[in-house]
Amino acid sequence: MAILASGGYITSSAAPIGALGELLAAAVNPNVGAWLLSPTASEIEGQTIRWVAEMLRYPVDCGGLFVSGGNMANLVCFLAARQAKVPFDVRTKGMDGTRLRAYCSKETHTWIQKAADIAGMGTDAIRWIPVDDEMKVDLTALREQILKDIAAGDRPALTVGNAGSVSTGTVDPLPELAVLCREFGLWFHVDGAYGGMAAVLSDAADALAGLREADSVAVDPHKWLYAPLEAGCALVRDSEKLRDAFSYHPVYYHFGVEATNYFDLGPQNSRGFRALKVWLALQKAGREGYERMISDDICLARALFERISQSPELEALSQSLSITTFRFVPTDLVLGDDKVASYLDELNLELLTRLQASGEAYLSNAVVHGKFALRACIVNFRTSLTDIEALLPIIVRMGKALDLEMRSRSLPTEAS
Repeated sequence: MAILASGGYITSSAAPIGALGELLAAAVNPNVGAWLLSPTASEIEGQTIRWVAEMLRYPVDCGGLFVSGGNMANLVCFLAARQAKVPFDVRTKGMDGTRLRAYCSKETHTWIQKAADIAGMGTDAIRWIPVDDEMKVDLTALREQILKDIAAGDRPALTVGNAGSVSTGTVDPLPELAVLCREFGLWFHVDGAYGGMAAVLSDAADALAGLREADSVAVDPHKWLYAPLEAGCALVRDSEKLRDAFSYHPVYYHFGVEATNYFDLGPQNSRGFRALKVWLALQKAGREGYERMISDDICLARALFERISQSPELEALSQSLSITTFRFVPTDLVLGDDKVASYLDELNLELLTRLQASGEAYLSNAVVHGKFALRACIVNFRTSLTDIEALLPIIVRMGKALDLEMRSRSLPTEAS
């Protein structure tokens, strides 16, 4: 049986209408770089950007564009922030020793390392802030680091808040981060590539309300809007900040119309019609349809967490949005010994490898408070409670067999 209980690294199961959109876009083959080359496609992209912003409760008059995915959406916003926070023309003069600093929690995705590298800041410019027991950024530690950098002559530039971290789905305290960024004059960016779309829910977590205060937001319609790859989306509150960061007008660009030219708002000149598949899906499902599907995914992840908590062989570790993390723990092991902790990490790593190879289910991994964990991320509108209930017996069966095999080879510790 194939259990679709987890999206590895947050990849959703695409909706059929999105596949139709890809076919139509490829058939028409517009270059959505300049409005004159693709007027209809450009207008559809603009409308889709406004709809996405509305679902996030973000200003609908923001600037934005579709890109390949979360890395690129976050990078676009990062470069807009760099341009806005450097006190001279960084595009002409380069970084010129400007000691810009970027702040994020230790749970932030590795996109920020690529962005700091590409932006010329270097990865040493990133300040990785500790997290609390709930895996949220520690606001006290963040404030202390900003003050320390100011005292050292550095230039704090931007802070990143997570709206659904990739490992555990944690949402940082976004409203408090917005206040802190305003206090210090920092650009406030929200990485909502995975979890940002949960802001559409009527019962969305209070922390997601801070998303509307951000200077920029990245979301991935190819995650929780179930669009086929590729479909990332960058939103910037002030559209002129995107033009400041990306616009060039050589003599061979003369399009002669007053309209949105997307080559002005991002790094690409040649751009495919990514918006069509998202536009079609939004037309079909509507806001209410997406609210229902996203809510269902979250409810299934909670149901999984509850069932794990009731299983003597499984240890529930975390649950946020549609991500649940846990691990297999043989019932006769005594926890607390360092050798046992090491054995459990090794056991669950091998269990994950065998589970993925088996074809029965697909989970990915996370490290939660130092523990290697199995990670289920539900971003599939086809997943049902039947799938959830079928998953755990598979893990327990495989875990027990693997535990016996590993102990027969070399038992690190005996239960006492």
